[in-house]
Parts: sequence; C-alpha cells; structure tokens
Amino acid sequence: MRVVVVTRYFPSSGEPAQGRSLYETLRIVSRSAEVRVFYPNAAYPRFLQPRSRSYGKLDPAFRPPGVSVSYFNYPALPLISRPLNGWMAARTLLPQVRAFAPDLVFGCFLYPEGYAALRIARSLGVPAAVMSIGSDLNRIGGSLSARHTRTVLREADAIVTVCEDLRRAAVAEGAPAAKTRAILNGCDIEAFRPGDRSQARERLGIDPSCEAVVYVGRMDLNKGLHELVEAVAALHVNRPRLHCYLVGRGPDRSTIEDAIRAYEASGFMHIVPGCAFEEVAAWMTAADVVTLPSHMEGCPNVILEALACGRPVVATNIGGIPEILNDSCGRLVPPREPSQLAEALASVLDARWDPQLICAHGSRSWSVPAAELMEVFEALIGKPQEGSHAC
Repeated sequence: MRVVVVTRYFPSSGEPAQGRSLYETLRIVSRSAEVRVFYPNAAYPRFLQPRSRSYGKLDPAFRPPGVSVSYFNYPALPLISRPLNGWMAARTLLPQVRAFAPDLVFGCFLYPEGYAALRIARSLGVPAAVMSIGSDLNRIGGSLSARHTRTVLREADAIVTVCEDLRRAAVAEGAPAAKTRAILNGCDIEAFRPGDRSQARERLGIDPSCEAVVYVGRMDLNKGLHELVEAVAALHVNRPRLHCYLVGRGPDRSTIEDAIRAYEASGFMHIVPGCAFEEVAAWMTAADVVTLPSHMEGCPNVILEALACGRPVVATNIGGIPEILNDSCGRLVPPREPSQLAEALASVLDARWDPQLICAHGSRSWSVPAAELMEVFEALIGKPQEGSHAC
C-alpha cells in the first residue's frame, strides 16, 4: 500500500515538536505501508512573514527519522489568500504526488491540508481520507474556509477524528456518520512509565518535599494558564509547600509572567523553558499532579503521557478529555473556573494514588492508533471512486 499524507501537522525544522502524535503514528504505519508525507508550507513574502511563525525557517533537508517527508512551499498572503490556500497547496503538490502513484491520499487538518488532499485524490482517482485534530473543527475560521471545510467533511471517503467528541462535531458539520471514526491518540509507553519521583526531582532541581503541580505545553492563554495562576495563588495561602511549574514556550509567556507578578506568585510559580521530548517524562514523574486547564482540546497527548507515568491529572471536561480521564486517575473541572480548578488540585494533592493503577488505566501505545488507522486505509483500498477531475 502506498499512502500519501498531506499535512503541516508534522515536525519541521522550524517546529520540530509540531504534530508529534501524527508523526509517532505514521512511524508505525510506515512499517506496513509505503508512506510519504508532503508538507505544504504557506510561503509569505519576506516583508509579510509574521514574527511568531516559523515559515522563514523551513529547511527542506530536515528529516525526522522513520517517516519519508518532503517539504514544499506554495505562495500565500497572510489572511488574504487563506480561502485559496487549499487549492494552491493541491496545485503545488499534485505533480509530486502523481509521480509517487499513491493508492490513497490522507490529509491531516481539515483545511487547507484536508481540502488539498481531497482535490489531489480526486484528480488521481484514488480514495481520500482526512483527519481532524481539534482546532480545525473548533475554530473553522471565515465563511469561505468554513465552506471548504464542510466540503471536505461531505466528500472525503473516510473522516478520522482524535476523539468521539470531535467525531460528533464532524457529523454535525455534514460528515456522513457511516464514514466517520474516532481514533484516540497514543503515547510512547517505553519513555512514559511510572518512575522514581525523588530521582526525577533531583535531576530537575526540584525540592523533594514540595507539592509539585506541573503543566507541560504551549504558553498560551487558551490553555487556561491565567486560571491556573489564580488557582495556585489561592491554594498557596494554606499550602506553603505548593509549587507550580509551567514547562514550555509560546506566544503568551509575557502575559502569563504579568499574571504571576500580579498575584505575587513569583516565589512558587515557575516558568521553565520548553524542554526536549526526553525531558517531558522526567517532569511528569517529578509531579504530584499534572494539569491541563484548557479551554479547547481534541485528544491531548500530555494527559496520556501523564497517566502512563502513573500521575493523576486535573483537566477540563472538554473535547476528548472525558474519554481518557475520570475520578480513578484524576479530576475533571469546567473550563474558566479557577475556584473549581483550585478545589480539584487540592483534592488530588490530598488523596493517595497508586501509580501502577493509573498507568494501567491510561497506557495506550502508538501501535494501537496506528493499527486502527491502517484499518481505515485498508477498508478504502479497492473501493470504486467518484469521477476524477483536474486540480
């Protein structure tokens, strides 16, 4: 089986941690199928490149191991060209994809990549499968982008989502229910497993006697980090050993630092620069509780990784989070409610947890979603396709 994947949700030289869930899944799929990733990069004129984005840093020679990938630029303008980006990406990639002669085209992220994948597949007369990861359905964008997204959902031969909540959302937007399937993410159960908390804290320089709340992810207010600052500041009044570690980089770091100063929390709230993937497991292991108070999510890997490490989690009851987290391994809270977040954190810190039981609940290796995705691909191969047309 020859599978083309069209996506920007994948590691690149500018964003090496981007799309890790897809990358890990495809690494395993590549053992059973010939997979080629085509990364369509919206190349803006130099004077219009946003400072917060990494388009200018794209290195076409970058090669994450285990998956064959090629990086291609297509011309674009910020915001203005977005309704055309799917068409431009398809036009740019079609000759390269045709030369590869795939049996199936798979687009990850509904627009523009999923739209490009659909157009390419129809031009070649092969099946088109697409995947939604969350923000592509939760924040569709302008009316033309929304129209293209709904076209993808209606016309793709298979629609995969990373949780059941997103699958229902896809159906609500026009995807035929019979063509949809939810496939939860996995994690690296070799890297993420129960370990010694004291050793992890010594490695990271964390006080062995403190109560450690750990967040790992983007410094993004949509992750509920302002609420986390408020919740931890309130808890610290009666829990002087409490410390919170925010591990990651992102656009809202300065705003979060302002909030920490405003709550006079600098002594116990610590922003840690983003770490290498190998260090994430150490932070999980060092934690008493891992938290993700997001406003919007699909199937967040950070929760699966924390559970695989045997650590309880406090997270918001949104997206696919209730599908992987319950009271046996943490607490669910509503988003944007710092008082309830504080209460849940205190509840978890006061309880006794068995790391092995939490691990047994949460461990799901990457081989599981890879096998489920292969089932989707295999079911499409050989089915009669709609008439082809040119990009």
